[in-house]
Amino acid sequence: MDTHAHTETVPAITGSGVKNPYHLVNPSPWPLLGALGGFLTVFGIVLAAHFGSYIMLVAGVLLVAVVMAGWWRDVALESRTPGLHSPLVQLGMRYGMMLFITSEVLFFVSFFWAYFNFAIYPDNVANATAGAVWPPAGTVTFNPFHLPFLNTMLLLLSGTTVTWAHHSLLEGNKRGLVMGLGLTIALGMTFTLCQAIEYSDAPFKFVGGGVYSSVFFLATGFHGFHVIVGTIFLIVCWFRARGDGFTVQRHFGFEAAAWYWHFVDVVWLFLFVCIYFFGQGAVEASVGG
Repeated sequence: MDTHAHTETVPAITGSGVKNPYHLVNPSPWPLLGALGGFLTVFGIVLAAHFGSYIMLVAGVLLVAVVMAGWWRDVALESRTPGLHSPLVQLGMRYGMMLFITSEVLFFVSFFWAYFNFAIYPDNVANATAGAVWPPAGTVTFNPFHLPFLNTMLLLLSGTTVTWAHHSLLEGNKRGLVMGLGLTIALGMTFTLCQAIEYSDAPFKFVGGGVYSSVFFLATGFHGFHVIVGTIFLIVCWFRARGDGFTVQRHFGFEAAAWYWHFVDVVWLFLFVCIYFFGQGAVEASVGG
């Protein structure tokens, strides 16, 4: 038996010399803080609904706002650092945005599913009698050709202005880019104002108004929330555009905002046709006018 110790020479580890085309981000507190903010917001909603306490809800919303501002700032800085947002990284971000919008589509599908479940089969409404109708008997709805139609025109026009801004960017026209974004933001804010006026004139209650009220406010309310988010998205892009934050070759942040805004437009068209137009019942002349 050989009692001499054997030593093995370990080869040195060397790199392959191939550069990594992916962007490996630096350690960031934003994912953890974002998850905490989301938890506080949802739990705060529960506390506000059951106990009337809004402290946790306010804290959660503020934390989410801080995370959004900080995370967007970091991504904007990364986009201006040469070599970080390579073509492969940009392709991955495009796929990510597409999947996010797909998830948003499915989110709204659930509201349309609930609406058509009652619209096509009104007998499914709780305590409904045989031969029930939709909207439920006695429900006064909005006139689709008053404020809802104006809102439709506002969003359709905003889709053209954001497209104008996009083409201006591709042509290197900063003035057209800034003007197009500014008009889109103004139209989005006007839509939100008109939606608030419409809600204030609603002929049915937000709470205790029955199944029609619940479905209507869930679908249109969440769409209004998405309009507000999209408007904030565009405002950030407007400031970046003024500061030369986009170039012809590098402007995914603007593209993502434009995709999101077009998604908001399309969802509203479905809401207008399905809920306001085909879901129209008895209408008061003063409602929505």
